[in-house]
Parts: sequence; C-alpha cells; structure tokens
Amino acid sequence: MAPLPSASLPWQQRFMLVMQTLQFAWFVGHFILLLSIVYYSLSYITFNSYSSRAQFSYRTAFLSAAVTYGIVVYKAYRAKARNGRGQAGLKELAGDENVQYLAMALVWLYSRQVPLALLPFGIYSVFHYASYVRQVVIPTIQPPQQITTPAGTPPPAKPQYKTSPIADKLGAFVRNNYDFSMYMVATLEVGLWIRLFLSVLIFQKNAWALTIIYTAFLRARYAQSSFVQKTVTHLRARVDNLLARQSIPPVARQVWEASKQGIARFCELTDFGRPAGSAGPGPKKAQ
Repeated sequence: MAPLPSASLPWQQRFMLVMQTLQFAWFVGHFILLLSIVYYSLSYITFNSYSSRAQFSYRTAFLSAAVTYGIVVYKAYRAKARNGRGQAGLKELAGDENVQYLAMALVWLYSRQVPLALLPFGIYSVFHYASYVRQVVIPTIQPPQQITTPAGTPPPAKPQYKTSPIADKLGAFVRNNYDFSMYMVATLEVGLWIRLFLSVLIFQKNAWALTIIYTAFLRARYAQSSFVQKTVTHLRARVDNLLARQSIPPVARQVWEASKQGIARFCELTDFGRPAGSAGPGPKKAQ
C-alpha cells in the first residue's frame, strides 16, 4: 500500500493525492460491488431479480470484482517485473488466487445469473473496504495525533500515536470476524459447486461448461485454502454420519463411497504440485 500523504498538508489536498492512486480505484471498485450486491439482493427477495435494473446491478457487481482483482494482479506482476523477476509462467498465474478470482469474476460476468456466486465476492469486499477505510481514509482525513508524555516521564523509544476510535473498531471487526468469514466463504464456494452440479442433473443450458470451469477453480482453492479443506472434510463427515443410519438404502452408501473414491482420484490427478509417485496431497497453508 502506498504511503499516506504528509500530515502537514491540508486534508483536502491529502485526499486528492490519495484519490490519484490505483489503490483508491481498487477501493471504489469494492464500494460499487457492495452497493450492487445490496441492490440485487433487495431485487431478489422481492422476486424482481430479472428486471433490467437488477440484471444491471448483477453484472456491475462482477465487473467491479474483475476490476478490483485485475488491479491487484497488475500491481503484483508489475512489481515483480520491476524487481527483475521477469514474466510469470502459466503455472504461476494459475496458482495465484487473485488470478483465480479475476477469472471467475469474468466467467460469472458473462454467464447466466447465479445469485449465490455474488456472496463470496461480497464477503471479501466487506473486509477489503473496512481495511482501506481504517488504514487510508481515516488517517488521511484525521491523521493520528502523537501522544505527549507527562512532564518528568522518560519518553518512549518510539513515538506513540492516538488513533481514531472508528479505526480501532474497524480493526477489531476485521480481527474478530476474519476466520469465521473465511469459513463462510469456503462453505458458500462448496455449496455453489453443489448448486451447479444440480443444474447439470436437470439439464440447464450451459450447465456442464460452467460446472467444469468452477470445478477447476474450486480444486485450486482446495489446494491453497485450509478453510476450504476443513469445509470439505466437515461436509464429508456429515454425509458419512447421515448415510450410516440403518434406514438408508445400501445403494446410497455404495454411490457415496464410489463418489468419494472418484473425487479422491480426481484430486490426485490434478495435484500438479506433487511429484509423481508421492503419497498424495497434504494440507497447504491458506492464502
């Protein structure tokens, strides 16, 4: 994140300098995304999700998501180029979670409406928006004031600053809700795959293509995110417990076991980071 303008400047000038940064465009993108989701959600719960305005807000949300992730990807790889690391290879691009979300935002932008797909992007935007307000907007308008030590008290090794109470509350909100929200995102992403798979079973138009693309995305998320891994593990355990009941027909358990074996085989074949012949994929650090 770019350094804040000097506190000696008038706040209007400081804010104008902030508005000229690419990071501010990223912030505005998240703001528009959240507004679009709110408008579309109101249209959805009032059974008006296919009106022209609702469709516009739906597409605008994913366009904003594509812009915000595009800015992050552009800044990251521009910095690498400046450091002499050269152009990124296809494998490195595919393994970048920001590239993955950029690609999915573009897919959703040009696909049929799937309202559930908005929610993971919306949750991420809430945290990005809150963090930017806390770290940039508030300090730009109201710079932290240095705390003066009482007379006769030795000064601290480093200057101490008093931050805005609003910034402190936003920081506490992000810290206290981050893990829960990431689990929520992971649950929504897994639930979205189930939603798409059901659309294949009822022969919705273009359902196969969309499901295949999203499967590749979710496979990448599973490899990178411990939250997705734990969500899948929890879901598998719940289904195991459900099918263990005596009232469940044996054929259902057989289908479930075959499905688990097929998924495990698919994960093994698509674990490109694992050397051939190794024991299998292990949990990786969440990004």
